[in-house]
Amino acid sequence: MMSMFELQDEKSEQISRIMKYEDMMRLAQQLLEADELSEEEAEMLKALCSMLEAYYGSDEWKRDFEADEAGLIPKDINRGVLSEDGLYNLLEEFRSWSLQLSEQPKPEGSVKLSDFDEKHVRVESIYGDTFSGVADFFDSCFLFDEYGMDEDGIRVDDFIILESQIASIEEIEVHGTAELRTERLILRRFRPDDAPALHQYLGLDPSTYEYSGWNPYATPEMAQAAVERFIASYEDVHSYSWVLDVDDVVVGTIGAYDYENDRIEVGFSIVKGWRGRGLATEALEAVLEYLTENEGISCVTAWCAADNMGSRKVLEKAGMKLVAIEKDALQIGDRMLDKLLFEYRM
Repeated sequence: MMSMFELQDEKSEQISRIMKYEDMMRLAQQLLEADELSEEEAEMLKALCSMLEAYYGSDEWKRDFEADEAGLIPKDINRGVLSEDGLYNLLEEFRSWSLQLSEQPKPEGSVKLSDFDEKHVRVESIYGDTFSGVADFFDSCFLFDEYGMDEDGIRVDDFIILESQIASIEEIEVHGTAELRTERLILRRFRPDDAPALHQYLGLDPSTYEYSGWNPYATPEMAQAAVERFIASYEDVHSYSWVLDVDDVVVGTIGAYDYENDRIEVGFSIVKGWRGRGLATEALEAVLEYLTENEGISCVTAWCAADNMGSRKVLEKAGMKLVAIEKDALQIGDRMLDKLLFEYRM
C-alpha cells in the first residue's frame, strides 16, 4: 500500500505528464494550422504527433483519462489532451496533412512505391523507425477494402507502412540466407516455432530420408536442435538454410552447405502431401539463381541415389547436369546404391 507521500508524488508526476502532452498538442495544432511550414517545422510536427500517438495508445493515457473522469485532476489544468475526440481529431488532421504531402507532384524520374514490390528494401518512417526486408506493394484500393487506409503502402517484416509515413526507401543488397520469392513459395529463414511441423511432417515420414539415411527431425528434441543450428548458421554468409512456406504452411526445406573453393552443395526435402506439384523444382531454380548470380558462387553441386527418380527429375528440371556416377557409393541400411553427382555452373 502506498504512503501519502508516494501518492502525492504519483499525482504530481501525472499532472506534469498531462501538462507536457498538452503543450505538445497545442504546438502541433498551431503547426497544422499554419499556411506553410519550413522543413524543420515539418519535422517537428512529425515528431510531436508521433509522441502524441504513442501516448494516446498507452496505459498512461488510459490512467490519466480515468483520473480526469473521476475528478482527480485539478480543474485549472488544461486537459484537451485527455479529450478522446480532441486528440483523435488532431491525429486525423496530421494524417490528412501527411497524405497531402505525399500527393504533391514528385520530381521527374522519381521512383514509385510500386517499383519496390518484392524487392529487398530498407525503409525509414517519418516516426524514426527502420524496417528491412522484402517489400509487398498494396495499392490504395486494396488497403481501403482491407484496413480502411485510403492510400498506397507496402508491407515489410509484417508491418504495413503507408506512403505518407515513409521518409525514405531504398533497395538494398543482400547476402546469406535472404528471403526469396517464387510464384508459389516464400523461401524464408528458419524460426524456433518451425520445429514441431518439421518433426511431424518430415521427421516421422520414412520416405523423406529413404535415400539419404539422414533424419535431423526424428524426435521433437532433434528437430528443435536442428532448427537452432540452422538459425545459428546465419552468422556464416556462405551457409544457406531456408524453409519453404506456402501461406504460412511449412511444405519443405532447402539449403546449401559446405562452401569451399567457390563450390557449394544443395539439398532439399518436400513434405509428402506437397510432392508432385513442382514445388521442389521451383525452389531449387530460385536457389540456383540466387547462389550463382547474387552470391557469385561459380559451381553448385548436388547428389542423389540412382534409385531416387523423384529427386533426379527435380535436379535435371532445375538445370543441373549429371557429371558422374559413383558405383555403390551409398550405403542405406543394408543396401548399396549408386550415387549420382550433379553440377550447375554460371
